[in-house]
Amino acid sequence: MCGICGKLNFDPQRRIDEDLLIRMRDTLYHRGPDDGGIYIDGSMGLGVRRLAIIDLSSHGHQPLSNEDETLWIAFNGEIYNFQEIRKDLLQQGHQFRSHTDTETVVHLYERHGPDCLQYLRGMFAFAIWDKRRRRLFLARDRVGKKPLFYRADSSSFWFGSEIKAILEDPEVPRSPDYTAIHHYLAFQSVPAPWSAFEGIRKLPPGHFMVVENGRVTTERYWNLRFSPKRTVRTRRDEEDLTEEARSTVEEATRLRMISDVPLGAFLSGGVDSSAVVALMARSSSRPIRTFSIGFDQAGYNETHFARLVAERYHTDHQEFIVHPNAREVIPQLVWHYNEPFADSSAIPTFYVSKLARQHVTVALNGDGGDETFGGYDRYYALSLARKFRWLGKVVSPAVVRVLESWITKSGDPRSVSWRGRRFLRGLGNSFEEQYFDWISYFSNASKQSAYTPEFARQQSSQDSLSLLKDVFDSADAADLVDRAMQVDALSYLPDTLLTKVDIASMANSLEARSPLLDHKVMELAASLPVALKLHGRVQKYLFKKAMEPLLPPEILQRSKMGFGVPLADWLRGELAGWAQELLLGEKFRSRGIFRADFADKILREHLSGRWNWQYHIWSLVMLELWFQMFIDRPPSRQASEFVERNVALASAMK
Repeated sequence: MCGICGKLNFDPQRRIDEDLLIRMRDTLYHRGPDDGGIYIDGSMGLGVRRLAIIDLSSHGHQPLSNEDETLWIAFNGEIYNFQEIRKDLLQQGHQFRSHTDTETVVHLYERHGPDCLQYLRGMFAFAIWDKRRRRLFLARDRVGKKPLFYRADSSSFWFGSEIKAILEDPEVPRSPDYTAIHHYLAFQSVPAPWSAFEGIRKLPPGHFMVVENGRVTTERYWNLRFSPKRTVRTRRDEEDLTEEARSTVEEATRLRMISDVPLGAFLSGGVDSSAVVALMARSSSRPIRTFSIGFDQAGYNETHFARLVAERYHTDHQEFIVHPNAREVIPQLVWHYNEPFADSSAIPTFYVSKLARQHVTVALNGDGGDETFGGYDRYYALSLARKFRWLGKVVSPAVVRVLESWITKSGDPRSVSWRGRRFLRGLGNSFEEQYFDWISYFSNASKQSAYTPEFARQQSSQDSLSLLKDVFDSADAADLVDRAMQVDALSYLPDTLLTKVDIASMANSLEARSPLLDHKVMELAASLPVALKLHGRVQKYLFKKAMEPLLPPEILQRSKMGFGVPLADWLRGELAGWAQELLLGEKFRSRGIFRADFADKILREHLSGRWNWQYHIWSLVMLELWFQMFIDRPPSRQASEFVERNVALASAMK
């Protein structure tokens, strides 16, 4: 696992500045504290910070080349089937200097070109420089576990695992992309291909890019297909699929246990992480190291469920109850996420990563189980919406409002009554509009009430709902619930969930691996009929059935809690004054995005308990902190201070 970066000047006479390349590389120190390298070929430069996982020797130093040094690679990620690929390449006459998966990729590209991506099973973002053709090839894994940002103008091309590496070049302007911010407010993260910085973009998952002769071209090489479907006619068919699901997930888990450094697992006590730990225990002769965190509020603490699994499989279990110093940790998160990011579960993810890193370098997790096997409440709600669609067509809006009034009013987004009113309100809309209402933080209507008139005019042609509609339209799933799962796999999963985990883990120099997001697992799940994922009210039906022999019934039958934090309470308690300071201050007002009375209104109503505005306030707080850290502060001071802190931190870890 590593942090990578690079720059290509289109003028071959314009040599890369070595000092600049080193500075770009070292902004990523936290991603690779074990080693650092650069490679310069005239107008092209690659930089790598290495977190050594496979082959800890100096032979794994990057950037790394093929035998004749005509191809050079900067690689971030892990290829879980590299040993099998390496064996085939050796038989074909390729020569290896290391035992790394990185060297396997460069030889595979040498043999197959862009088609090499079809052979890779794992998570990755990498760049390969072809000296002969003066061509740069970049690729990102199928699902989007590893990030890759880039910028191109008429003279140069930049790329990096994080935006801050690109921003280290003084030639790159630090300008906010206000359309990206407009979309961030809807989705809690900036959706690909945008970034929060004007001119900097994300390479979408499942795509590769070629930069040659000043031209940049992008192509998709993989997409998750939901058709055709497996046929299930008999109980035996279902049993066969159950066994196939269990064996496929078990293989994906076993492959992710290959490591030359200490390895463990996050254990939340939910079905997904518990299943991964159970399968790890079946493949290990030694106790698995497991890590759980909780909060001192019962509604946000799952440690007793995690303990059930830890005791059943005799894991070496570490547990930590978090009493977070939010004022201390939140600025760290803002720096590491590079963009405004409003999923508050980044906080516990950061803490559990920090805990795990004290003991291991690699941690497996249960991420992706809900998107892959159908675990979100909104999938069941969508199936209900389909059944009750007639109500929105035959009943007038006035009657719907009366029905809404029968449900007890609540401002808590987690309450049944709040969700019930939202469900009724959306029955007259399209399924896409209803789904957008369920997953968005700021709806189109709330944006209009929040924005200044000028900002509303500027973004009037940019409809965040249309982004979701485009993904719905591109989905090949025939069933509505399947289509929602496909939409989440193509948008929410890479843009929010995987970004959260990658950044929070790599901020602590920890590699996170996700067996349930193995592309073979996802392809199998996508081929299943919806009834094997959402079976009446039972979510993740087939997956739970596959795990029945391995997990206690208390785990399989419990309601989903989610990896949340007591955010509403924090914003009425320890963070209340800070939020007011940020959102009522002159800097926030001067941005020209939000009406001053809007921030004042939601803060007052939240503090009084009249309404729960936690998600809106948190989105604005994280946005304002991002502005202050990345747009307002001098970049050189910012980078040098951060690198110094992380060099000291990494030294203390060793």
